[in-house]
This record gives sequence, structure tokens and C-alpha cells, in this order.
Amino acid sequence: MEYSEVIKNARSCMGPYCKACNTCNGAACRNTMPGPGSKGVGDLAARNYQKWQEIRINMDTLCGQKQVKTETELFGKEFTAPFFAGPVGAVKLHYGDKYSDQEYNDILVSACAQNGIAAFTGDGTDYNVMIEATKAITKLDGMGIPTVKPWDMGTIREKMELVKKSGAFAVAMDIDAAGLPFLQNLNPPAGSKSVKELKEIVKIAEIPFILKGIMTPRAALKAKEAGVQGIVVSNHGGRVLDQCPSTAEVLPSIVEAVKGEMTIFVDGGIRTGIDVFKALALGTDAVLIARPFVTAVYGGEEDGVKAYINRIEAELKDTMSMCGAFTLSDIRRDMIWN
Repeated sequence: MEYSEVIKNARSCMGPYCKACNTCNGAACRNTMPGPGSKGVGDLAARNYQKWQEIRINMDTLCGQKQVKTETELFGKEFTAPFFAGPVGAVKLHYGDKYSDQEYNDILVSACAQNGIAAFTGDGTDYNVMIEATKAITKLDGMGIPTVKPWDMGTIREKMELVKKSGAFAVAMDIDAAGLPFLQNLNPPAGSKSVKELKEIVKIAEIPFILKGIMTPRAALKAKEAGVQGIVVSNHGGRVLDQCPSTAEVLPSIVEAVKGEMTIFVDGGIRTGIDVFKALALGTDAVLIARPFVTAVYGGEEDGVKAYINRIEAELKDTMSMCGAFTLSDIRRDMIWN
């Protein structure tokens, strides 16, 4: 299945907010909440995308020909490429009623595992979202990463029990979800967490803990103090705070602050294998891509996910070969220009 066919199919069943654009750049869905768009003036999703495009690649073909390898190891697991499907919850609310969260997670988690990567799963106000997400991961012997929202401690404990039963190899929390409009004034309550509270959550998890929503070196250092094993540089796709910088803009300073101390992921506007290369050159260990994976599921289910993974991996390999990088460890900062 070609990815162009996936896009065409998705347009017939997504909506009314997501337009399944050829290039998912945050323009057509600007300021659509609920939906995939950004908060406030609605320009942050577009800024996330645009800032990656402003980084250019330094070509260097004065090197011997070798096979390009994109394999990586994270948290004791081997993956064929350094990109993962990002967490998405409440798909009916945001992307259309073709799939329930259970159906979406079943398709995504399975397809990612079959194609050598892993999916982060979402959470929601409906308790069943986490139940079904962890069930999908259980079916695949733990090959997935559940993402728990920053609920009150009692709810977090309950959801962590589901995570443990799933056998998941790692767990995440999207701390930036504290700013989601549809989570405000609800029960269970969700909100920001202190370093002390985060230490307790890391202890409860008992498996590698990834904190998503880091946008400053100071926040990264606080995450380190709390004992997290990984962070995701993320502004939640522009959906939680208006007028943030893009993830590409803040990434270098965060990498400088904590590189080597924990695993570093980044998301936000990453759409191609070339973008993945740029993120790796800036010092990340891997990236997350969310919205295009939704399009892939809606437009082709398992085959759609496979088509998108193959496309990103092929673009990454091509970029690496044209820069003289034949393994991920060969990718250097001087291979990009910005």
C-alpha cells in the first residue's frame, strides 16, 4: 500500500477537524479545539513543523559505500529505527468516529510492533481508555508504552497497576497534559506535579519512566532530580499553551543540560525521515510522531501504519547515506546547518 493511498482513504473518514493533509503542518487545522489544532492564536503546531524545515542538511558523499543501519536499543529493547508512534487518546473526539480508542490502539500497537518499532498509547477521562490500551500492549508481550495523564495520586496508582499487568517495558506521563482544556475542572482532577510528587510516581512505576512535556533545561534538570529515565521534549503539539517556542528551538539547550543522563526524545512537527535525522543530529536518542500515525490508521489500518513506517525509514536511510552516516552513532551535529 502506498502512503498516497493512505492519505486519500483517510480523507473519506476523518473529520471534521483533521483534513488528512498531504503535509501535516498544522495549517488547515489551525485553532481547532477539540481536534488536532493549536491553542490560542493557533500557530504553534505550524511553528513546530516550520522550524524543522529551517534546519538544512550538510551533504557529504566523499565516503565509502556501506550498508546503512538504523537499529537502536532503548530500555533494553531492540528497534529497527529510532522513531515511535506518539500517544493519542480520545480519537473519536479529535479525529472522527470510525474507531474507538480500543480499536485504534489495537491496530496501532500491533502494526508498530510487527514493523520493528513501538507505540506510545494515550489516556483519557474515560477510565476504559487505559484499560483497553494496556490490554493491547499485553497481547504483544509488553511491546508498547502506556502514557498516563497527570491525574491525582490515587488515580495514578490505579492506572500504574494496569501498566504493570500489561508487562509494558516502559511507561510515560504527559505532564504537559495538565494544560489541556478538556481536562480542566474534571474528576479525577489532573494537574502539574512537584519534583517530590514525581519522585513518588517514578517509584510507583517500577519500570523505566518517561516524562513528556519538557520545554526548558530547568525542567529537564528537575526531571533528572526526580529520577526519570527518559524525557520527551514536547509542547503537546501546541495544544496546551499558546505562544510557546517550537521543540526544535529549545532542543539544543535541553540536550546540553542532560545529554547522557537520561534518554531524550522529541516530538512536535516531525513528519519525515529527514526530520528524524535532524533531531538525531541535534542530540536526541529517538523521536515521537503522533498525528501522521492517526492518519495512517484511519487510512489503511495495519497496512497504512506499515506504509508510513517504511516511508520514514527509507527517508532516514537515504539522508544518512548522503551524509556519510552509516549507523545512528555516526550522525553528528555538523551534518546539519541552521
